[in-house]
Amino acid sequence: MATDSHLRFALAVHSALGAEGGNTCFSPYSVASALTLAARAARGRTRDELVALLGDPDRQTVLLREAAQLVEDDQTELAVANTLWADDRLPLEDSFKAELAEWPGAAVASAPFEKEPESARALINDDVGRTTRGLIPQLLPPGSIDSDVAAVLVNALYLKAAWKLPFREANTSDAPFHAPSGTRDVPTMWLGESVGYAHAGGWQAVQLVAAGGLQAVVLLPDGDLADAETRLDQADLTNLLGKIRFKRVELSLPKISLDVPSSLTGVLRGLGVRTLFTDDADLTGLSPDPRLTVSEVLHQAVLRVDEQGFEGAAATALTMRLTSMMIDDPVAVTVDRPFLLLVRHAATGALYFLARVVEP
Repeated sequence: MATDSHLRFALAVHSALGAEGGNTCFSPYSVASALTLAARAARGRTRDELVALLGDPDRQTVLLREAAQLVEDDQTELAVANTLWADDRLPLEDSFKAELAEWPGAAVASAPFEKEPESARALINDDVGRTTRGLIPQLLPPGSIDSDVAAVLVNALYLKAAWKLPFREANTSDAPFHAPSGTRDVPTMWLGESVGYAHAGGWQAVQLVAAGGLQAVVLLPDGDLADAETRLDQADLTNLLGKIRFKRVELSLPKISLDVPSSLTGVLRGLGVRTLFTDDADLTGLSPDPRLTVSEVLHQAVLRVDEQGFEGAAATALTMRLTSMMIDDPVAVTVDRPFLLLVRHAATGALYFLARVVEP
């Protein structure tokens, strides 16, 4: 199933990003969109390595396109852009432009990488800033674009949704959170309602319903997060999510504000996507020029969770160069230690965000 492959991919990248501990946040949806488009342009071993990480590109394409469609609701906003920025000196395959046109928010745009690399960087950053409603104003940092760049493939995402059962702000107060750096008081929300709940495999899951067919799922381990994470695989996560049923829950949850830039180049190499970054890369599905190779994959994710709902933005850039309801006893869930948070599309299971909160 496409969802199984998507969850495997998300957990693999999450594990690699979080190897050093601390807060992490990334958008499996955004990264998978950019890499799936790259896979559709790749040939030979370059493609095989991407498929091994992502799963079947056709199935992933269907999932990602479906997840860009929310239930119409005035309490939800979703913006998705998939843009290929290319220098005029790079010939593009019409078949790839036709493929890209089928994706949400698709565009092919010209950027003067060779003659004015700083202007090209500003163009891309401004476009990402518009899509992400200003939450990610500088995806491409200074020095990331030079005259050797020929194209940049960008996915950008903005998502905002209100809770169906909002937290009352009057119930928010400081409460202890036991972080690796020590216990400290953090602003903590409280909700007592019938919500989705499961307890299995050493994890508690609390599912909060948001507008537009969206969900946020808090994953709280019974013990230490670092130990529990190493054992959490796609089958375990699928099983846990499948056991969620409505139950009266008294939830204490810290407010969240994360802004995490990440270089995914080393992460992807470690996960087996290597040829893409070498002179042996074959991206001839995008351009007939055989010298095209990916030099860097940059990502940034912003996620905020408060009493009213959540707001998130993410962007991924592949820089390419030319080289020579039930009433029962409540269960108390006190999120007072490191935990994971998923934001997902209810119908497909696609993960918009996967965050580890160690220091809220």
